[in-house]
Amino acid sequence: MKYFKIFFAIAVLMLATGCSEELLDVNGKGTVKGRVVQDLTFVPLENVKISTNPASNTVFTDANGEFLLPADVGQYAVQAQKDGFLVSFESVTVEVGEEVQIVFELKLETANNRSPEAARAITPLDGATNVPFNVELEWEAVDADEDDLTYTVTLRNGTTNTVQTFTDLTTASQQVTVDFGTTYFWQVSVDDSFNTPVNSAVFTFTTENFPTNRFLFVKKENGNNVIYSGNGSGGQVAITTNTTNSWRPRMNRQANKIAYLRNVGAVVHVFTMNADGSNKQQITTSVPVSGFNFDEIDISWATNGASIYYPSQDKLYRINSDGSGLTQIYQTVNGNLITEVDVNGTVIALKTNNLNGYGVQIFTINTSGTLLQMVQTGLPGAAGGINLSADNTKLLFTRDTSGFENNTYRQLDTRVFLYTFSSMTALDVSFNKPGGTNDLDARFSPTEAEVIVTNVANDGVTPSSIQTLELSATDTRTTKYGNSFMPDWE
Repeated sequence: MKYFKIFFAIAVLMLATGCSEELLDVNGKGTVKGRVVQDLTFVPLENVKISTNPASNTVFTDANGEFLLPADVGQYAVQAQKDGFLVSFESVTVEVGEEVQIVFELKLETANNRSPEAARAITPLDGATNVPFNVELEWEAVDADEDDLTYTVTLRNGTTNTVQTFTDLTTASQQVTVDFGTTYFWQVSVDDSFNTPVNSAVFTFTTENFPTNRFLFVKKENGNNVIYSGNGSGGQVAITTNTTNSWRPRMNRQANKIAYLRNVGAVVHVFTMNADGSNKQQITTSVPVSGFNFDEIDISWATNGASIYYPSQDKLYRINSDGSGLTQIYQTVNGNLITEVDVNGTVIALKTNNLNGYGVQIFTINTSGTLLQMVQTGLPGAAGGINLSADNTKLLFTRDTSGFENNTYRQLDTRVFLYTFSSMTALDVSFNKPGGTNDLDARFSPTEAEVIVTNVANDGVTPSSIQTLELSATDTRTTKYGNSFMPDWE
């Protein structure tokens, strides 16, 4: 009995001691429960490393951004860390048997990135005047963090209020083509990919007035004919776009407008525009331009600029420059097609041909359709390029002296002739013409001391050039514009 009591006392003491140690272990700890999300979006972040200072346990967040971290009683700085984000800390006090809840809102590592400065204009300077029509906008933008910058430029036409936007620019410049005599407003937005893009002030500049160019010509671009204006010294500017097919420009200084041909769907009509390419208007509607080879067809202003003459098959029409008053002036008697017309006062020069472009007749009529004089008839080969002199005493025309004819209308040796009505003689003025080339589209200069032509190799492949010939000098031939054709010089 004595031993039993001793054994029982020891067992009770051991049991009490064991219970006491377990109770102390539980009561000496607490739990930190938390959730980690991205700031602004509040999207849960997985695999965020959670640790404490002083050090205790280290855990990682689950797919819901949640974690559970047991810790001894005490004060801690709990740290949340994940690549691509700024480290975040939260202070907690762990109590015995208590659960402390915290939420981390992690910011991207770029959160402390500074915004770039607003761009400033370099060229043209704000308020600049007489700016060229083909201008390069340049600006400067500074970023303290030296981030890669991209730019968006907005350019507004102050007259039409049309807006051009250039996006994703990686250099601080942009080449633009603008209208003449126009005020523009432009602004640069700078983006460092981290912050909200920064807009510059609105800058302004005014372009130079359109020059009084004497030359018009055509270039082939993007599969279309584009009309250019040039000053004769190399300066040139497109006045139609390469999204439309426009050709055969004819300037009238009285009207200060250019008449030209342009495709409208499958047909061709007469259009007019101002000298700078503005105010384009379709003139013909019910009777389109029609005939042999649209590249050969020519039109003409009345001398006073009030009306335009154009061919349609075997008929010649006159139409007022506002599109009214369509009148048939002439119809061929042999069924030939009218291909070219040139008008000066009451004299009208015509070139007609058969369906293949041959059987050419060049002659003059009056405004009543009465024949005045036959210049050429019955000769083989191609001919054309008619242009009356200012006093109607002479006529320029071109003729293929080889007399060659084929189904592709190839010309082998086309030369310019100056025909004098009084003597009915034709003088060859294609002075110093390179062998194997053709002189086409002959026109008098404004002083009639020179002739302008399209000179092109007869292979049909080599690019053409526009050249001038002095009528008083047989050895003078000057190239004005390369890769160009259909000149006008007024």
